[in-house]
Amino acid sequence: MAYWRWGDVQAQHVVVCVHGLTRQGRDFDRLAQAMVLTSPVPVQIICPDVAGRGQSEWLQNPALYQIPQYAADMLALLGQIQATLGLDRPIQALDWVGTSMGGLIGMVLAGQPGLPLPVPIRKLVLNDVGPAITWSSLQRMQSYVGQYGQYPNLDQLAAALWDLSQGFGPVLPEVWREMSSHMARPASDGLMTLHYDPAIGVPLRALTPEVASAGESAMWALYDQIQAKTLLIRGGQSDLLTAQTALNMTQRGPKAQLETWPDCGHAPTLSAEQQMAVVTSFLWGN
Repeated sequence: MAYWRWGDVQAQHVVVCVHGLTRQGRDFDRLAQAMVLTSPVPVQIICPDVAGRGQSEWLQNPALYQIPQYAADMLALLGQIQATLGLDRPIQALDWVGTSMGGLIGMVLAGQPGLPLPVPIRKLVLNDVGPAITWSSLQRMQSYVGQYGQYPNLDQLAAALWDLSQGFGPVLPEVWREMSSHMARPASDGLMTLHYDPAIGVPLRALTPEVASAGESAMWALYDQIQAKTLLIRGGQSDLLTAQTALNMTQRGPKAQLETWPDCGHAPTLSAEQQMAVVTSFLWGN
Protein backbone atom coordinates (compact mmCIF):
# COMPACT_ATOMS: atom_id res chain seq x y z
CA MET A 1 0.00 0.00 0.00
CA ALA A 2 1.45 3.32 -1.09
CA TYR A 3 1.04 6.45 0.99
CA TRP A 4 1.96 10.10 0.80
CA ARG A 5 3.56 11.80 3.78
CA TRP A 6 3.63 15.51 4.55
CA GLY A 7 5.26 17.40 7.42
CA ASP A 8 7.79 16.20 9.98
CA VAL A 9 8.62 12.51 9.57
CA GLN A 10 9.63 12.38 13.25
CA ALA A 11 6.48 14.08 14.55
CA GLN A 12 4.59 12.12 17.21
CA HIS A 13 1.29 13.72 16.21
CA VAL A 14 -0.10 11.82 13.21
CA VAL A 15 -3.10 12.71 11.05
CA VAL A 16 -4.36 10.08 8.62
CA CYS A 17 -6.42 11.31 5.64
CA VAL A 18 -8.30 8.63 3.72
CA HIS A 19 -10.07 9.15 0.40
CA GLY A 20 -13.38 8.02 -1.08
CA LEU A 21 -14.31 4.91 -3.04
CA THR A 22 -12.78 5.71 -6.44
CA ARG A 23 -10.28 8.35 -5.37
CA GLN A 24 -6.67 8.28 -4.05
CA GLY A 25 -4.43 9.89 -1.46
CA ARG A 26 -3.30 12.87 -3.51
CA ASP A 27 -6.81 14.30 -3.11
CA PHE A 28 -5.53 15.70 0.19
CA ASP A 29 -2.45 17.54 -1.12
CA ARG A 30 -3.83 21.01 -0.41
CA LEU A 31 -5.39 20.07 2.93
CA ALA A 32 -2.22 18.30 4.09
CA GLN A 33 -0.11 21.36 3.34
CA ALA A 34 -2.61 23.58 5.18
CA MET A 35 -2.44 21.26 8.19
CA VAL A 36 1.34 21.41 8.30
CA LEU A 37 1.34 25.20 8.03
CA THR A 38 -1.29 25.77 10.72
CA SER A 39 -0.46 23.08 13.28
CA PRO A 40 0.88 24.50 16.55
CA VAL A 41 3.07 21.41 17.03
CA PRO A 42 5.16 19.25 14.67
CA VAL A 43 2.81 16.98 12.74
CA GLN A 44 2.98 14.38 10.01
CA ILE A 45 0.11 13.82 7.62
CA ILE A 46 -0.31 10.34 6.11
CA CYS A 47 -2.47 10.05 2.97
CA PRO A 48 -2.69 6.42 1.81
CA ASP A 49 -3.82 5.05 -1.51
CA VAL A 50 -6.28 2.39 -0.37
CA ALA A 51 -5.63 -1.03 -1.96
CA GLY A 52 -6.58 -1.09 -5.63
CA ARG A 53 -6.21 2.67 -6.04
CA GLY A 54 -3.47 5.10 -7.00
CA GLN A 55 0.02 3.67 -6.55
CA SER A 56 -1.12 0.77 -4.35
CA GLU A 57 -1.24 -2.76 -5.70
CA TRP A 58 -4.44 -4.38 -6.88
CA LEU A 59 -5.88 -7.29 -4.89
CA GLN A 60 -6.06 -10.69 -6.56
CA ASN A 61 -9.40 -11.43 -4.90
CA PRO A 62 -11.97 -8.71 -5.67
CA ALA A 63 -14.13 -9.88 -2.76
CA LEU A 64 -11.56 -8.32 -0.41
CA TYR A 65 -12.31 -4.81 -1.66
CA GLN A 66 -14.37 -4.09 1.45
CA ILE A 67 -14.12 -2.05 4.65
CA PRO A 68 -12.79 -4.83 6.95
CA GLN A 69 -9.78 -5.37 4.67
CA TYR A 70 -9.14 -1.64 4.40
CA ALA A 71 -9.31 -1.23 8.18
CA ALA A 72 -6.82 -4.07 8.66
CA ASP A 73 -4.51 -2.42 6.11
CA MET A 74 -4.67 0.86 8.03
CA LEU A 75 -3.72 -0.88 11.27
CA ALA A 76 -0.69 -2.34 9.49
CA LEU A 77 0.21 1.07 8.07
CA LEU A 78 0.00 2.74 11.48
CA GLY A 79 2.19 -0.01 12.88
CA GLN A 80 4.76 0.79 10.21
CA ILE A 81 4.60 4.52 10.97
CA GLN A 82 5.17 3.76 14.65
CA ALA A 83 8.11 1.51 13.77
CA THR A 84 9.78 4.31 11.83
CA LEU A 85 9.52 6.55 14.91
CA GLY A 86 11.04 3.88 17.15
CA LEU A 87 10.08 2.59 20.56
CA ASP A 88 11.52 5.67 22.26
CA ARG A 89 9.22 7.99 20.26
CA PRO A 90 5.68 6.57 20.47
CA ILE A 91 2.83 8.19 18.59
CA GLN A 92 1.24 10.56 21.09
CA ALA A 93 -1.78 11.83 19.16
CA LEU A 94 -3.72 10.29 16.26
CA ASP A 95 -6.39 12.10 14.24
CA TRP A 96 -8.41 10.84 11.28
CA VAL A 97 -9.92 12.67 8.31
CA GLY A 98 -12.08 10.44 6.12
CA THR A 99 -14.06 11.29 3.00
CA SER A 100 -16.95 8.90 2.30
CA MET A 101 -15.31 5.43 2.31
CA GLY A 102 -12.40 6.87 4.29
CA GLY A 103 -14.88 8.00 6.94
CA LEU A 104 -16.37 4.50 7.17
CA ILE A 105 -12.89 3.10 7.74
CA GLY A 106 -12.35 5.72 10.44
CA MET A 107 -15.61 4.76 12.17
CA VAL A 108 -14.57 1.10 12.19
CA LEU A 109 -11.22 1.95 13.78
CA ALA A 110 -12.55 4.53 16.24
CA GLY A 111 -15.58 2.45 17.23
CA GLN A 112 -13.72 -0.67 18.41
CA PRO A 113 -11.76 0.06 21.60
CA GLY A 114 -9.85 -3.23 21.51
CA LEU A 115 -8.08 -2.69 18.19
CA PRO A 116 -4.26 -2.45 18.22
CA LEU A 117 -4.04 1.24 17.36
CA PRO A 118 -0.87 3.03 18.56
CA VAL A 119 -3.18 5.33 20.55
CA PRO A 120 -6.95 5.84 20.38
CA ILE A 121 -8.15 8.23 17.69
CA ARG A 122 -8.31 11.67 19.30
CA LYS A 123 -10.31 13.61 16.69
CA LEU A 124 -12.35 12.25 13.82
CA VAL A 125 -13.51 14.17 10.74
CA LEU A 126 -16.26 12.48 8.72
CA ASN A 127 -16.68 14.09 5.32
CA ASP A 128 -20.22 13.48 4.07
CA VAL A 129 -20.66 9.97 5.42
CA GLY A 130 -22.36 8.28 8.33
CA PRO A 131 -23.56 4.86 9.46
CA ALA A 132 -26.61 5.08 7.19
CA ILE A 133 -26.05 5.35 3.42
CA THR A 134 -29.06 5.78 1.18
CA TRP A 135 -29.85 2.87 -1.14
CA SER A 136 -30.32 5.28 -4.06
CA SER A 137 -26.73 6.54 -3.69
CA LEU A 138 -25.45 2.96 -3.56
CA GLN A 139 -27.36 2.21 -6.76
CA ARG A 140 -25.79 5.28 -8.37
CA MET A 141 -22.32 4.04 -7.43
CA GLN A 142 -23.14 0.54 -8.68
CA SER A 143 -23.88 2.06 -12.08
CA TYR A 144 -20.51 3.73 -12.63
CA VAL A 145 -17.76 2.29 -10.40
CA GLY A 146 -15.29 0.44 -12.61
CA GLN A 147 -17.09 1.51 -15.79
CA TYR A 148 -14.46 3.73 -17.35
CA GLY A 149 -12.71 4.03 -20.69
CA GLN A 150 -9.58 5.53 -22.20
CA TYR A 151 -8.89 9.18 -22.89
CA PRO A 152 -6.52 10.92 -25.33
CA ASN A 153 -5.33 13.55 -22.85
CA LEU A 154 -5.64 14.83 -19.30
CA ASP A 155 -8.17 17.52 -20.18
CA GLN A 156 -10.65 14.98 -21.50
CA LEU A 157 -10.05 12.67 -18.56
CA ALA A 158 -10.63 15.58 -16.16
CA ALA A 159 -13.83 16.51 -18.00
CA ALA A 160 -15.12 12.94 -17.79
CA LEU A 161 -14.38 12.86 -14.07
CA TRP A 162 -16.14 16.17 -13.56
CA ASP A 163 -19.29 14.76 -15.16
CA LEU A 164 -19.36 12.21 -12.31
CA SER A 165 -18.29 14.68 -9.63
CA GLN A 166 -20.77 17.54 -9.61
CA GLY A 167 -21.46 16.83 -5.96
CA PHE A 168 -17.94 17.93 -5.07
CA GLY A 169 -19.17 21.50 -5.23
CA PRO A 170 -17.24 24.52 -6.57
CA VAL A 171 -13.64 23.62 -7.47
CA LEU A 172 -11.27 25.98 -9.27
CA PRO A 173 -10.44 24.63 -12.75
CA GLU A 174 -6.71 24.56 -12.06
CA VAL A 175 -7.27 22.71 -8.80
CA TRP A 176 -9.51 20.16 -10.52
CA ARG A 177 -6.95 19.58 -13.27
CA GLU A 178 -4.22 19.02 -10.69
CA MET A 179 -6.42 16.61 -8.73
CA SER A 180 -7.32 14.79 -11.94
CA SER A 181 -3.67 14.36 -12.90
CA HIS A 182 -3.30 11.95 -9.98
CA MET A 183 -6.34 9.99 -11.14
CA ALA A 184 -4.65 8.85 -14.38
CA ARG A 185 -2.49 5.91 -15.40
CA PRO A 186 -1.07 5.02 -18.82
CA ALA A 187 -3.24 2.92 -21.12
CA SER A 188 -2.56 1.41 -24.53
CA ASP A 189 -1.56 3.36 -27.65
CA GLY A 190 -0.49 6.43 -25.68
CA LEU A 191 -3.91 6.94 -24.14
CA MET A 192 -4.65 7.34 -20.43
CA THR A 193 -7.23 5.78 -18.17
CA LEU A 194 -8.28 5.92 -14.54
CA HIS A 195 -5.97 4.81 -11.77
CA TYR A 196 -8.07 2.21 -9.96
CA ASP A 197 -8.81 -1.49 -10.35
CA PRO A 198 -12.24 -1.86 -12.02
CA ALA A 199 -12.81 -4.84 -9.72
CA ILE A 200 -13.35 -2.55 -6.71
CA GLY A 201 -16.94 -2.38 -7.95
CA VAL A 202 -17.50 -6.15 -7.64
CA PRO A 203 -18.48 -6.21 -3.92
CA LEU A 204 -20.48 -3.02 -4.39
CA ARG A 205 -22.60 -4.52 -7.16
CA ALA A 206 -23.20 -7.61 -5.03
CA LEU A 207 -24.96 -5.49 -2.39
CA THR A 208 -28.70 -5.92 -1.87
CA PRO A 209 -31.00 -3.71 0.20
CA GLU A 210 -31.07 -6.43 2.88
CA VAL A 211 -27.28 -6.67 3.10
CA ALA A 212 -26.98 -2.87 3.13
CA SER A 213 -29.52 -2.65 5.97
CA ALA A 214 -27.57 -5.17 8.06
CA GLY A 215 -24.38 -3.22 7.44
CA GLU A 216 -26.10 -0.03 8.54
CA SER A 217 -27.07 -1.58 11.88
CA ALA A 218 -23.49 -2.70 12.45
CA MET A 219 -22.13 0.75 11.62
CA TRP A 220 -24.53 2.47 14.05
CA ALA A 221 -23.31 0.10 16.77
CA LEU A 222 -19.73 1.14 16.02
CA TYR A 223 -20.62 4.82 15.84
CA ASP A 224 -22.25 4.67 19.26
CA GLN A 225 -18.93 3.45 20.75
CA ILE A 226 -16.77 6.24 19.28
CA GLN A 227 -15.03 8.30 21.96
CA ALA A 228 -13.15 10.63 19.63
CA LYS A 229 -14.28 14.20 19.32
CA THR A 230 -16.06 14.17 15.95
CA LEU A 231 -16.72 16.71 13.22
CA LEU A 232 -19.33 15.77 10.63
CA ILE A 233 -19.31 17.68 7.35
CA ARG A 234 -22.40 17.33 5.17
CA GLY A 235 -22.85 18.55 1.64
CA GLY A 236 -26.25 20.21 1.73
CA GLN A 237 -27.18 18.55 -1.57
CA SER A 238 -25.78 15.12 -0.64
CA ASP A 239 -27.68 12.08 -1.88
CA LEU A 240 -25.64 9.77 0.36
CA LEU A 241 -25.86 11.37 3.81
CA THR A 242 -29.37 12.61 4.56
CA ALA A 243 -30.11 15.57 6.81
CA GLN A 244 -31.92 13.24 9.21
CA THR A 245 -28.96 10.87 9.52
CA ALA A 246 -26.66 13.84 10.12
CA LEU A 247 -29.01 15.11 12.83
CA ASN A 248 -29.08 11.67 14.46
CA MET A 249 -25.28 11.66 14.50
CA THR A 250 -25.30 14.87 16.55
CA GLN A 251 -27.55 13.24 19.16
CA ARG A 252 -25.93 9.84 19.74
CA GLY A 253 -22.50 8.27 20.01
CA PRO A 254 -19.85 11.00 19.99
CA LYS A 255 -22.53 13.65 19.33
CA ALA A 256 -20.76 15.01 16.27
CA GLN A 257 -20.35 18.71 15.64
CA LEU A 258 -22.20 19.28 12.34
CA GLU A 259 -21.11 21.59 9.51
CA THR A 260 -23.44 21.75 6.49
CA TRP A 261 -22.13 23.26 3.26
CA PRO A 262 -25.11 24.10 1.03
CA ASP A 263 -23.13 24.50 -2.21
CA CYS A 264 -21.86 20.90 -2.12
CA GLY A 265 -23.30 17.42 -2.53
CA HIS A 266 -21.35 14.22 -2.12
CA ALA A 267 -18.64 14.92 -1.23
CA PRO A 268 -16.78 18.21 -0.62
CA THR A 269 -13.17 18.10 -1.83
CA LEU A 270 -11.78 19.84 1.29
CA SER A 271 -9.60 21.85 -1.09
CA ALA A 272 -11.11 25.35 -0.83
CA GLU A 273 -9.60 27.78 1.66
CA GLN A 274 -12.74 28.04 3.80
CA GLN A 275 -13.23 24.25 3.81
CA MET A 276 -9.65 23.65 4.90
CA ALA A 277 -10.00 26.28 7.62
CA VAL A 278 -12.97 24.44 9.14
CA VAL A 279 -10.98 21.20 9.28
CA THR A 280 -7.78 22.68 10.66
CA SER A 281 -9.64 24.76 13.27
CA PHE A 282 -11.38 21.62 14.48
CA LEU A 283 -8.19 19.56 14.62
CA TRP A 284 -6.02 22.16 16.34
CA GLY A 285 -8.70 23.66 18.59
CA ASN A 286 -9.66 22.57 22.09
